[in-house]
Amino acid sequence: MIQKDEKTMEEKKSLNFIEQQVEKDLAEGKNGGRMQTRFPPEPNGYLHIGHAKAIALDFGLAKKYGGTCNLRFDDTNPQKEDTEYIESIEHDIAWLGFKWANIFYASDYFQDLWDFAVWLIKQGRAYVDEQSSEVIAQQKGTTTSPGTNSPYRDRPVEENLRLFEYMNSGECEPGTLVLRAKIDMAHPNMLFRDPLIYRVLNIPHLRTGSKWNAYPMYDFTHGQSDYLEGVTHSWCTLEFVEHRPLYDLFVEWMREWREMPYEGPRQTEFNKLNLSYTLMSKRNLLALVNEGMVNGWDDPRMPTICGFRRRGYSPESIVKFIDKIGYTTYDALNEMALLESAVRDDLNSRAIRVSAVLDPVRVVITNYPEGKIESLTAVNNPENEADGTHEIEFSREIWIERDDFMKEAEKKFMRLAPGKEVRLKNAYIIKCDEEHPCDEDENGNVTTIYCTYDPESRSGMPGADRKIKGKTLHWVSCHNAKKAEIRLYDRLWKVENPRDEMAAIRDAQQCDAVTAMKQIINTDSLNVLTNCYVEPYAATMKAGDYLQFQRIGYFMPDTDSTPENPVFNKTVGLKDTWAKVNKQ
Repeated sequence: MIQKDEKTMEEKKSLNFIEQQVEKDLAEGKNGGRMQTRFPPEPNGYLHIGHAKAIALDFGLAKKYGGTCNLRFDDTNPQKEDTEYIESIEHDIAWLGFKWANIFYASDYFQDLWDFAVWLIKQGRAYVDEQSSEVIAQQKGTTTSPGTNSPYRDRPVEENLRLFEYMNSGECEPGTLVLRAKIDMAHPNMLFRDPLIYRVLNIPHLRTGSKWNAYPMYDFTHGQSDYLEGVTHSWCTLEFVEHRPLYDLFVEWMREWREMPYEGPRQTEFNKLNLSYTLMSKRNLLALVNEGMVNGWDDPRMPTICGFRRRGYSPESIVKFIDKIGYTTYDALNEMALLESAVRDDLNSRAIRVSAVLDPVRVVITNYPEGKIESLTAVNNPENEADGTHEIEFSREIWIERDDFMKEAEKKFMRLAPGKEVRLKNAYIIKCDEEHPCDEDENGNVTTIYCTYDPESRSGMPGADRKIKGKTLHWVSCHNAKKAEIRLYDRLWKVENPRDEMAAIRDAQQCDAVTAMKQIINTDSLNVLTNCYVEPYAATMKAGDYLQFQRIGYFMPDTDSTPENPVFNKTVGLKDTWAKVNKQ
């Protein structure tokens, strides 16, 4: 009994603070023991890996505790939103492995929000203000001094109702009238100083057309949508801590208006996912795309989910990384090396092993019969026998990596050199000729290497057990190798924390975000190799297939790839390169 109690206590300790809160709520029977969450993205851009953390929390905990999670698009800014973004968000969530119970939109509640605002006006809790945004901002006061009441704060209810209707007429000029909640202009929380709850846009909406010309503000939409939808747990990032009291107040007012038999949602904040050498802001990511600094939202250098997908990250690796770093109540900068380590560990178990030569030099095996083509067997994945095998061809002439050969090698060089032996992966032991090891061009570049092979040393034969000092090299046959384009990616930014660096540059130079970006972006973040060769089996792979180029790293065929013109993106190397980067 004692052991069982100790185990239960240990399990409780391993729960993060949000899980502990959920279990407490369920144990106390709050909201009838029901759990419901939501993921509420604004469809004004593509999701990035920071959103993946929220997705894993909202959907993951709903599943873990037998609840439901809805996908709700926060579509209150029609000037920035597009169906392209809606479709991409749905695709990304599904790719990450999560399913929503329902799809809702904030616009589903526009009529409810309008009716609620009318009720607030009638209750004397809202009024129409016709001052400019600059004047309203000045009247807000400061954190150390109270604000000043608007001269329109005590308009008669009838006049407020008439002007509110006018705001939605299509005839009201944007910026001339706003609806404000009447709370307290001396409140220590600046957000309580009569916040704006409706503004005029006169822009058609993707879903509601021209029905609405006045649209609710975020703080007047978010909590009420949660309430109307039946959400019990509303999770958001730490910048919304100061918004929580206003969230609670508006929910309390709505509960008074609707009198729903439901305790309502509780907002809880957690830390954002911040990564070194990464910028995660849809506004800045959009600028990168619009300014042509990257090749679209799914550029493999982007921190977008679609960018990581195109680069070759698996959804499982992203979710495992998020689970590993956890959820706290303080922000921190996570090392990119941690993410790449999770990706590397995951791909090791799922990637198909193939051969590719990125910087090729020809090897002629002089004692191998001319014209002979030999079929050899290669294991697809030593970590998973079920992945099977595929055939590779061996011939008299092969390609190897240029840096796997040295004409004048030191004693510790364990690759190919005059008089030295190496093993070719899945094939034979070869030995470099001592008298005439290679041919060179007029610039001293090696063009051809000459070797002999041991016919008894083929993999699987008794002679394959012969011990040699040299390493095992990867290779591809010149006879059937496919020319390929290989795209190698480096960090997109030259500084560890581009967000803070951008802010410092903008303050110092009084420049815009794009100008600041151009000063810290890594112009060498993409290196395209066009003189590469891969084995034919690799060329048959398509986007979504996980590959390991033996001895090089993990790769994925790009969406541009075809069997005739294969293109591969490097996902991550076999070893951590970030530790070296951070020392520079």
